[in-house]
Amino acid sequence: MIREHFAYHETITTILGDTDEEIAAAKKGMLSARRDLESYIASDPFFQLSYEPVPVREDAPEVVLRMADAGFEAGTGPMAAVAAAIAWAGAEEMQDFGASFGLIDNGGDIAFFSDRVLSVGIHAGTAPSSDKFAFVLPPQKTISGICTSSATVGPSISFGICDAVVCFAENPAKADAWATSLCNRITPETFSEVLPRTSALRGVYAVAGDWIGRWGTLPEIRPAKVDTGLITKG
Repeated sequence: MIREHFAYHETITTILGDTDEEIAAAKKGMLSARRDLESYIASDPFFQLSYEPVPVREDAPEVVLRMADAGFEAGTGPMAAVAAAIAWAGAEEMQDFGASFGLIDNGGDIAFFSDRVLSVGIHAGTAPSSDKFAFVLPPQKTISGICTSSATVGPSISFGICDAVVCFAENPAKADAWATSLCNRITPETFSEVLPRTSALRGVYAVAGDWIGRWGTLPEIRPAKVDTGLITKG
C-alpha cells in the first residue's frame, strides 16, 4: 500500500492506494473538482461565504451540487461539505481507473472504498479517550464517507464544544456537512435531542472530554495505539 501526502491550496490530503497510477488518478479527480468549484465560486461568491444552505443552478458542476444538497439536508453552508466532496471526486477517479482500494483523508474527512479490512484511529484532541481506539471497517465496494468535525482541534470554524463528532454515511458530502452541523449543537445534555432525523447517516460517534455519545450503526471499535504522526497536516 502506498501512502502519499498531497496538498493543493486549501486541499491538504493523505491518499492511500496500491499503485502510483491510482494515486495519480486520485490527484486528477480532486484537482478537477477543485477547478469546477473555483469556477462556480467566481460566478457566485455567496456560495463560499454562507453559513446557511444555498440554492444552486441545475447545471452546476457535480461537486457543487453535492455540496449544496448536503448543506440543505444538514442545515449548513455548502462549504461545510467541501473537504469530503473533493475527496469523493478523487476516490471516484481511482475507481474509474480500476482500483479496488482507495482512501483519501482530506483533513479528517475521509472518502474510501476497500477490498480489505481497515482501521481508522479516533483522534479527539485532549479528551481522555483520544488516540486509544480505532474503528474497524469491513471491506466495501461502494464509496462511503467518515467525516469528523471538532470544536477544539484544527482550524475549522465550530460553534460547539465537542472534541470530535464523527459521522458515517454512504454519501461523503452529507457525512461532512452533518459532522459540522452536529458538532455545532451536541453536548452531553442535548445529544439525544439534536440527533438527525435522516436516513443519510448510518451512525454518529461524539466525544466531549470524558463523555462519549453513540447513535445508529457504528463499526466495531477496538483498543488501538493511534499514531498521531499519520494525521493529515498542512
